[in-house]
Amino acid sequence: MPHFIIDCSENIIALKSPNEIMQKVYDTAETTQLFSKGDIKVRINPFKHYNIGNTKDDFIHIFANIMEGRTISQKAQLSKSIITELKNMLPDVPIISINIRDFEKATYCNKSMV
Repeated sequence: MPHFIIDCSENIIALKSPNEIMQKVYDTAETTQLFSKGDIKVRINPFKHYNIGNTKDDFIHIFANIMEGRTISQKAQLSKSIITELKNMLPDVPIISINIRDFEKATYCNKSMV
């Protein structure tokens, strides 16, 4: 269920391959044991055109969408774990961030539910 969408400056994928970055996010999310094995989905969007405070500083931002039901503490630990791993992987990238949003069970639908 969880979807991790990685937005980043295009230069990021010159530093590490998209697969390496996505796998790091996947592996870190899996180690939290908050999600069922095989349910984690990760995508990456490198941007050529962007403006970060009137700079072209490199960045990574992850939008994490997870099913409701986790505690604030669990979500905070997930955020910190992913950012720590990416910071270790890409120490010279000045902006690395994440936010977590909850899906509502009552309004979520996918193909297998119809």
